[in-house]
Amino acid sequence: MTLSGTATSASIMEPSITEALPQLLQRQQQAFLAQPDPELAQRLATLQALKRALLSTYPQLLSAMSRDFGHRSDYDSLLADVLPVLNYLKYCQRNLRRWMRPQRRHSGLLLAPSNIKVHYQPKGVCGIIVPWNFPVMLSLSPLISALAAGNRVMLKLSEFTPQTNQILRQLLAQAFDETQVAVIEGDAKIAAAFAALPFDHLLFTGATSIGKSVMQAAANNLTPVTLELGGKSPAIIADDMPLAVAVERLLYGKTLNAGQTCVAPDYILCPQHKVAEFVRQWQTAFQQMYPDFAHNTDYSFIINDRHQQRLLGLLDDATAKGATGVPASGDLENFKQQRQWPTILLTGVTDDMSVMQQEIFGPLLPIIGYQTVEQALDYIRQRPRPLALYLLTFDPQLQQQLLQQTHSGGVCINDSLYHVAADDAPFGGVGSSGMGHYHGVEGFREFSHARTVLAKGRLNPAKLMQPPYRRWWQKLLLRYLLR
Repeated sequence: MTLSGTATSASIMEPSITEALPQLLQRQQQAFLAQPDPELAQRLATLQALKRALLSTYPQLLSAMSRDFGHRSDYDSLLADVLPVLNYLKYCQRNLRRWMRPQRRHSGLLLAPSNIKVHYQPKGVCGIIVPWNFPVMLSLSPLISALAAGNRVMLKLSEFTPQTNQILRQLLAQAFDETQVAVIEGDAKIAAAFAALPFDHLLFTGATSIGKSVMQAAANNLTPVTLELGGKSPAIIADDMPLAVAVERLLYGKTLNAGQTCVAPDYILCPQHKVAEFVRQWQTAFQQMYPDFAHNTDYSFIINDRHQQRLLGLLDDATAKGATGVPASGDLENFKQQRQWPTILLTGVTDDMSVMQQEIFGPLLPIIGYQTVEQALDYIRQRPRPLALYLLTFDPQLQQQLLQQTHSGGVCINDSLYHVAADDAPFGGVGSSGMGHYHGVEGFREFSHARTVLAKGRLNPAKLMQPPYRRWWQKLLLRYLLR
């Protein structure tokens, strides 16, 4: 069974979906209680079933994602959606035995003789709310972590990717029944009802503003949450960095998926005397990467008219307040009527512009000039902590200074975006850019409960420290411990 609803049928479908959600959760809870801690072999078989289904279905996923976007480059979809999932699947299969093994911990003098271990047990039924920008990777990657940890999962897919959702439903139905993995579709009201369910864990990926509502809904059930949000991820170009190298390292990070990426560089901090040259070099490099832009199929579209209008509003607000928009290719006015936008560089931006207050999530790229690197660091520190922070410099002292004096979810030095692809390292935000992690062993543990188990044998020296107090050996031991 798959729960679904569309914008055109929400009034008909919505009541039945929202009423069915608690029943579906209850069936998954009952199935979990019947098998609360799957063995390694079963978990590996679960992951292998997902792998087979993905490999047999991914060509259809590529086509479906392109239809949802109006056009999406197959290489964007392969490199950012399909391959990361496949690589992470294989990584989890290789490491799951070690992750599941109970960890021995030290008991200390007061608890001796005892054996202390930490067991990572499944939490139960987990909810995952998926955004539209990477509909395969941001649904299946957290799903892999949750399944590796032994959980059952309910996935709420975005209403903006109906074609992809259809293929994902087929893929998951091929591998699982609904008591193990269930798929739900629908609009914001259905998403709100989904977030309000008493899950054992809830993961949300999306906008910070919506993340606050998700966290409030989860709080009513004391549901632990992982929030993968966004914010404004800055990139600092230091004065020692050749601009050609800086552009080369940042360009793909901003143009992948037309900048519709939570870790895309949101704005550039560049030495003031290099801003004009940076713009020229960006245009040159962009046109080399995407020649004949108007007919180039390597570049993806803005997801829909709603988001195009949102971006157009940011652009118009900035230019009305004095910013200059410079497209990386072609004429600015030609792109306002279509959803294929090149990077549009914005110079002369100020803090009162909406583009400097909201996460852009698209191909707009403000450039801010600075006089000293300390000014650039202060600019970042005075704002909410970003999901990603990029530094372009070969100066090891400046690299260390940034790491010590700033906070962010992750950092890339002399690159952009690629830290997200590190399977063996955690990915997550901090503060307004999120909480919690997934990827790697941190993802396994995020969906697990770390359960401390203390075991004793026949001897129980602890009774010597129990009342009645103030006996001579108690005084002696306390004198030793309090030294």
